[in-house]
Amino acid sequence: MSGLIRIVGFALVLTLLTACGINSIPTYDEAVTAAWGQVENQYQRRADLIPNLVNTVRGFATQERETLTAVVEARAKVSQMNVSADIINDPNALAAFEKNQAALSGALSRLMVVVERYPDLKSNQNFLALQAQLEGTENRISVARRDFIRSVQAYNTEIRTFPGRLWHSMMYSELPIRETFEARAGADEAPVVEF
Repeated sequence: MSGLIRIVGFALVLTLLTACGINSIPTYDEAVTAAWGQVENQYQRRADLIPNLVNTVRGFATQERETLTAVVEARAKVSQMNVSADIINDPNALAAFEKNQAALSGALSRLMVVVERYPDLKSNQNFLALQAQLEGTENRISVARRDFIRSVQAYNTEIRTFPGRLWHSMMYSELPIRETFEARAGADEAPVVEF
């Protein structure tokens, strides 16, 4: 009879442990990593589209070399960064990565102003298709960032509240609180487009 009580007791303790959130922290940590992977995926998609956009624009707006050069240089800075999954653990590397991405976004904005100046370029089907792809990519980046922010929020909330705080201190103390995206300075002001 005491053997049966031990088995039932062990089964009860095992059930309580699995239902109390002991696996939530690694699950949320993996969600953060996966969400960051999606952010990187969308940045890569944008970087892959830019050479096609630049070549299309170059054919129509050779006199705007400065803008095209800024786009190419910004893309080069972004693609030269060694980005790994560990970037989400290093706030300085994450900030540098975001700074380069912001520079690329700014260069692309100036490129879109060039488009407004040249009606032939606007009517070119190749350019219109690439522009739609870039706009879609920027939206995807925004959604991927939002998902990353939510994943970080869920993870950080779990390790800062009970019972996750308890499990974090006992079993997962090597997992740090994660940093999230911060808007760059001036992002709250609408860009000025002048013709």
